[in-house]
Amino acid sequence: MARSSGLVAGLTAAALAGVGFLAYKAEASVSELKAKPGASTGPGKTAPRVPVNPLALPLNSGTGERVVYALKDRRVWLVEAKGNKVRRTFAVMPSTVNPAPGTHAVTSRAGKIPGSDGVAIEHVVRFAKADGVTVGFSAAVNGSMAAPDPKKKTGGVRMAREDGNAMWGFATVGTKIVVLP
Repeated sequence: MARSSGLVAGLTAAALAGVGFLAYKAEASVSELKAKPGASTGPGKTAPRVPVNPLALPLNSGTGERVVYALKDRRVWLVEAKGNKVRRTFAVMPSTVNPAPGTHAVTSRAGKIPGSDGVAIEHVVRFAKADGVTVGFSAAVNGSMAAPDPKKKTGGVRMAREDGNAMWGFATVGTKIVVLP
């Protein structure tokens, strides 16, 4: 019994030493960032450059359960109401016609239809109108995410099929869609 107690104590000490080492390395990394040129050292100095996570949910993107679509970033976030938790984020290929920034809602859905560009699409989630064109999320059945023909007015925001499956399960009629510039 004494032997197993000694083993447990040794493993616990090793684990604590490992955690302490990792904490030290993390603090050293933060200190290194602060020490780089451009770090703030007093009034009128620039703040340190801290890397921004491009996948992080944008600030001021609303509250509650919602889909957030950032036009400039070409990215979508599926956000749960509880805890503002991002269920999934993914890149999209925008259409040639963009919805107006602001809050919209899913107005209709379709399982499988031909897209305005002739490509078979699935999991269509419509939420806005712009320039006389209906705008919605969809996935091409063939998996393509090619850029749309800039000469045509299309409203399909394309995504990968697995992302389309996630959108379909998340964004039912009435779900809030927040469009950011």
